[in-house]
Amino acid sequence: MKFSLTWLKDHLETEASVADLAAAMNRIGLEVEGIEDPAERLAGFTVAKVLTADKHPDADKLQVLTVDTGEGDPLQVVCGAPNARAGMLGVLGQPGAVVPSNGMELRKSAIRGVESNGMMCSVRELELGDEHDGIIELPEDATVGHSFADYNGSSPIFDVAITPNRPDCMGVYGIARDLAAAGMGTLKPIAMPAFAASGACPVEIRTDDPEGCPAFYGRVITGVSNGASPDWLQQRLTSAGQRPISLLVDLTNYIMLAFGRPAHAYDLSKLTGAVVARRAKDGEQVLALNEKTYTLDSSMTVIADDNGVHDIAGIMGGEDSGCSESTTDVLLEIAYFDPDRIGATGRKLGLSSDAKTRFERGVDPEFLDDGLDLLTGLIVELAGGEASERVHAGAAPAEAKIVPFDSALTERLGGVSVDLAEQQAILESLDFGVNVASTPWSVTVPLRRHDVEGPADLVEEVVRIYGIDDIASVALPRAEGVAVPTASPEQKLERRVRRAAAGCGLNEAITWSFISESEAEAVGGGRWTLDNPISEDMKVMRPSLLPGLLSAVRRNADRGATSLRLFEIGRRYLADGEHPSLAFVLAGERTGRSWQNGKAELFDAFDAKAICLSILEAAGAPVDKLMVMGVDDDGANSIYHPGQSATLRLGPKNQIASFGTVHPSLLKAFDVDMPVVVGGIHLDAIPAKKNAGFARAHYAPPALQSVLRDFAFLVSDDVPAGDLLRVIKGTDKANIVTARIFDDFRGQGVPEGKKSLAVEVTLQPGEKSYKDEDLKAISDKVVAAAGKLGAELRG
Repeated sequence: MKFSLTWLKDHLETEASVADLAAAMNRIGLEVEGIEDPAERLAGFTVAKVLTADKHPDADKLQVLTVDTGEGDPLQVVCGAPNARAGMLGVLGQPGAVVPSNGMELRKSAIRGVESNGMMCSVRELELGDEHDGIIELPEDATVGHSFADYNGSSPIFDVAITPNRPDCMGVYGIARDLAAAGMGTLKPIAMPAFAASGACPVEIRTDDPEGCPAFYGRVITGVSNGASPDWLQQRLTSAGQRPISLLVDLTNYIMLAFGRPAHAYDLSKLTGAVVARRAKDGEQVLALNEKTYTLDSSMTVIADDNGVHDIAGIMGGEDSGCSESTTDVLLEIAYFDPDRIGATGRKLGLSSDAKTRFERGVDPEFLDDGLDLLTGLIVELAGGEASERVHAGAAPAEAKIVPFDSALTERLGGVSVDLAEQQAILESLDFGVNVASTPWSVTVPLRRHDVEGPADLVEEVVRIYGIDDIASVALPRAEGVAVPTASPEQKLERRVRRAAAGCGLNEAITWSFISESEAEAVGGGRWTLDNPISEDMKVMRPSLLPGLLSAVRRNADRGATSLRLFEIGRRYLADGEHPSLAFVLAGERTGRSWQNGKAELFDAFDAKAICLSILEAAGAPVDKLMVMGVDDDGANSIYHPGQSATLRLGPKNQIASFGTVHPSLLKAFDVDMPVVVGGIHLDAIPAKKNAGFARAHYAPPALQSVLRDFAFLVSDDVPAGDLLRVIKGTDKANIVTARIFDDFRGQGVPEGKKSLAVEVTLQPGEKSYKDEDLKAISDKVVAAAGKLGAELRG
């Protein structure tokens, strides 16, 4: 929200500097995001007088002016404005000045062979409006040589971020109220222009939707003259980033920006019959002021007459009933709309506006009559006309909340001791009613303060005005000695797997926990959908980490990346709750092309398997007991390419990881055009270590040398090598330390449908060396165990 210092001083009597006011706003919770001084943009522009205006010798539409700058000799300036003439006062930009509208630096130059020392400026060139038919004409009382920034009354502009819980500060007056409470000045009473209301309102006004529009107030003003707004009004709207349109429209915008109270003015000649707040009919359409047509439904509140809808209530008016230069009679509307209804309507229509922002957060229900009278008085004062009596349809909420408040709570919650009288004064300066006679205090909350619900909120009000900077920094109590570790087992596990993933060459990514419905559908669908998402792209709580990572792959690939290694640790949100998980993607090239390898090598499923096993080992999972099995036919297999994926399990039902090549249809859904392999680990499925202590287990190297034995087995080609290894390792755990496949052969000498697997088995003797009969007995056990899988020892 933007406003000028001049505008702020309309409501706050203060001598404080811009810096002090900005510091005070930051201190009380109104974050100042920036301060802009328009005078800096107008540096180098001065009030000047045209002494002579002669035709350019080589151009029909140009004139050569002699300009008095108030100091030194007159300057020669070439000008093409049709209104340039001798004797007029205007604005001269001298060499070195920068034109605000286009950033061009003025310099001495020759135009069609005639020297020009600067430029006489138009309104648009100085970004003071849209007029550009001629140069600026100043009144005769303007002082020649005076800085135009000072003459124009340029005022510093504050840009303040208002948090959603403070709609009462979405008007300059509300900010002035808070600053006055903080001791930065005195709040001025609202100046209500006098006017005489006569006669009943000639238009029937009513609300047929008391839930969506509890209160609809209005009146008619006849005989107005709608033209350009006065300078003071245009300056204030311009400082807020608004474009002045016409007096009637500008005044409604002024009331909204100054007091946080949206209002609307209808051209009475464009209305037929009663003006009613009602529910829209399914399929009704309205052409809004943004020149777009919106299709409505019965959940939305609208303002309509006998001919149809004229206003999307609380959001935007209609083009068909807006005020124009020819408007002479107007119907003013000030209403109170249900915040939830306004927010839901805006999201459905994809429509936002300054009015919607205020209504959906909650406007002041007490400022209906005063707001209508203030708007009426300004119109009558500036545009003339005769006002009718007010019409009230319905009533706004009028029951104020009363909160019991223990003043000692300020010190317990806020950490600062504030005198009771000062607490009372702070609350009363913010318009809270305080009854100190009762114990605890009885505090009446202003109706505009929708954010105050209980005693803790009152503590916040006291502390922020008293000064958060005055709260002393106090260290938390700490037990003597070495600090006790505070990380939970789950946090320690995440730390281990994060380090392991980074050690595998992966880069950590952090993506949103919310994804679009289409992205969720691509990975099997999401269970939890938000009713009030901040956007349609963040509507579903993710059932998988994969959509976010694939989106990251696409973004990086679009920027030229050819090899990506990303991982993320986060939560998946399934029907039975949330599950901590780790997922990673390997996209594109594993190694780039080179003189050694020739073409680039791509990642494959075995790269993903190796990373899964490495991370699981770091996590403490019993890697040697894992079973490699296929992906269940439960819809999740659509993630993986058929025949290029598998799962890692502890038993048939306990899946702790999966890996494989991503299915081409899924890559297409995320617009990824490079091969991708992925892996996922279910961190909550990893069994916790038994008797896990802080220190590592004692290690004693064996006294005797290990023994290696090689076996070659013929097995069916559909038997996983991992199954054979697992059977062999479990044959004699007292002697077999490990086993590994060192050859997989299929070809000459191997029967059709078979493969030859060569296994190296490491044996570790204990107290004495092996004898031949010991080795034979172990070998026989290995052969017998392999035989259970149909394996035959090759001769």
